[in-house]
Amino acid sequence: MELRILLVFFFTVVIHLISTLAYSVRLVGINTGRIVVTLALFNVLSLVSRFSNSFQAPFLAKFVEGDVPSLNESNIVFYFVILLSGAAVGTLLGGILTPTFQKVLGKMVKRFNVDKSVPKLVYHTFTQFGIQQLKDNIAIPSKRNIDHIKNFKELPRKRIIANSFVVALLTVGSFAALYAASIAPELRLTSSSLAPLITGFATVALVVFIDPYFSMLTDDIINGKNSVVYFHKVVVWLVISRFIGTLLAIVIFIPCAYLIIWVAGLI
Repeated sequence: MELRILLVFFFTVVIHLISTLAYSVRLVGINTGRIVVTLALFNVLSLVSRFSNSFQAPFLAKFVEGDVPSLNESNIVFYFVILLSGAAVGTLLGGILTPTFQKVLGKMVKRFNVDKSVPKLVYHTFTQFGIQQLKDNIAIPSKRNIDHIKNFKELPRKRIIANSFVVALLTVGSFAALYAASIAPELRLTSSSLAPLITGFATVALVVFIDPYFSMLTDDIINGKNSVVYFHKVVVWLVISRFIGTLLAIVIFIPCAYLIIWVAGLI
């Protein structure tokens, strides 16, 4: 059981680490003047997140199927809270690594303009020179981020707050569905398939209200209608709101599970 728990925790950390780094990708694209190339290179890194997501689900399902029946309900909740906390850990690590990631991704974009090949770029990254460049570009979050935190009133507050709720629902969906399956065995198959009941609304909100706005903001900066400094402030707060969302996921975990059981009983 311990190995499965550790693997699910690890995959959860990786998924949310990469999702947090994604907030700064457009900023790197703006700084390098190569937004499309930057997004394309980040998609390569996103494969790691997709790989982790592909393995997280079966390991989590195996935990529910094999280990949960031998546990009492309080222990089950305890283990699920630990697993959900992996999202907060991954987000926190992503926030800390964002300055380093921005520098490294910026270097990779410039290198890609020379190699024009992703395999060559990956090979170069793992050469002695590439590893040394990585070490040279390690950076810690700047103290000016504290000033950015103070400027919340100047930012798109409604969308940043909404981002916390979206992250919470997307984080908790599969966990709540499998927890519901564990405490209501008679509805196990139905409950385990109802994760979209939780994540569906969040996905719609993300695609319709949040992502288009920040895409428009990116265009405004490129066209000189807004500043890079402003966008940097937005990125700082998006990371903060994401972290809050992962903590909120722990709070709404049990209510979401019982909502799934209720809906499963109605179907």
